[in-house]
Amino acid sequence: MYLGEKEVDVKDTLYKDYSASDWAILWIEKYGQYDGGHHKQWVMDQVVRILKGGTVTVKVASWDDHPDEYRFSVEPSEEYFEWVEGMEGDPESDEYCEYDEGIAP
Repeated sequence: MYLGEKEVDVKDTLYKDYSASDWAILWIEKYGQYDGGHHKQWVMDQVVRILKGGTVTVKVASWDDHPDEYRFSVEPSEEYFEWVEGMEGDPESDEYCEYDEGIAP
């Protein structure tokens, strides 16, 4: 039976010494193998969020009949939003392209 999940302090996990590069590699390893361009786009977006100063949150999901599981998310920074705006370009331009965050696997 699923017992729920709770946020934990990263400092209390095996990820305590992770750099932005380490988090980016973890995302690629954990989520980058799913088929579909929309899933791969999501992974790229998550990596950019991390590399642009996003805050990684770690939660632990628990069950009564198997081991706990770490779950991760990343909150984007202002630097990320500025980067996305630059990627899209000028909305009045013929070269404007809406940024695609992809879809989580």
